[in-house]
Amino acid sequence: MNFKKDVYRNIAMITQIGISMLAPVILCVFIGTQLDEHFGWNTVLPLLILGILAGCRNTWMLMQEMIPKDKKSGKRDRGDGAD
Repeated sequence: MNFKKDVYRNIAMITQIGISMLAPVILCVFIGTQLDEHFGWNTVLPLLILGILAGCRNTWMLMQEMIPKDKKSGKRDRGDGAD
């Protein structure tokens, strides 16, 4: 039973990481395309770079929250109480 719970938790974590990386990229490309069509500005490439940087930051912050570290021993907390 605990194995299934861990598998589902890991799948949810991977999905959350993927969404947090792709959402800003897709949003920035969409906004850049709309600005290009409406105003004629060339903004897709700068906004794409901005979206990639924002996605990397989101993923980094999410990973920092998901992987708690024990400051005394330097070990990761497995969360199952077996140390």
